[in-house]
Amino acid sequence: MVEAGGEAQVLAFEDFVAARGPALVRLARGLLRDPDTAEDVVQDVLAKALLHWKRVQGADDPVAYVNRMVVNASTSFWRRAARRERPVAAEDLPDAGRADGTGQLADRDELLTALRTLPTKQRTVLVLRHFEDMPDEQIADLLDVTTGTVRSNAHRGLAALRTALSR
Repeated sequence: MVEAGGEAQVLAFEDFVAARGPALVRLARGLLRDPDTAEDVVQDVLAKALLHWKRVQGADDPVAYVNRMVVNASTSFWRRAARRERPVAAEDLPDAGRADGTGQLADRDELLTALRTLPTKQRTVLVLRHFEDMPDEQIADLLDVTTGTVRSNAHRGLAALRTALSR
């Protein structure tokens, strides 16, 4: 049989939780970002308060005492948060298969280096044709040469690039 004093203490605690529980959760939600974490902190505080209910109940203001326990527990949570692992959903993880682009930069640098070794006319024709997307006729007008000259310079320049890049 439960003694009357113990039963009265449990009932008083249950009354306290029924009356102050929602306010404690609101307090914790104000102090912590995650509502689930706030509820966990309040639950832990109430479990500790139950274990020491005589001391809590004997305080000048039990509500202020438990509020302070919630504030302290929230502060302790923030201090521990840096050392704690937090599970992350798979869709929130960065895509590991994404290319970083360094290979493209290396290829581009190699191409530009090989392009610089070409004679001026061949380099000019290839740059205008492939980097500026100009048709042969427009390149011929710009360089004041025939379209045949543009095509022959493009052919020779591409052959030289293939040789330089295959090494």
